[in-house]
Amino acid sequence: MNKVVINGIEYTPATDESPIKIVILQRGWCMIGRFERDGSDCKLRDAAVIRQWGTTRGLGQIAEGGPTDLTKLDKCHGVVEFDYLTVVATIDCEEGVWENVL
Repeated sequence: MNKVVINGIEYTPATDESPIKIVILQRGWCMIGRFERDGSDCKLRDAAVIRQWGTTRGLGQIAEGGPTDLTKLDKCHGVVEFDYLTVVATIDCEEGVWENVL
């Protein structure tokens, strides 16, 4: 990814190239969004908390097929930031089924 340094601060272009992932965090938080990691600093853009899975086959079902009619997503304002040490697991999502949802 191209980077620009201005006054000692490194900037990268905002793109939608970051993969969409379900991120399971400590204390039971399940989130979905465009995942970025820089060392131990993690960000989710276009993020939502997955309050209710609404599945019969777990999180993998919505990762692959998108949200069901029973899935409850709580959209987040701005960028969600967290430390990588709080990540329990990540699940890659099918981009096409999530692009218009997030």
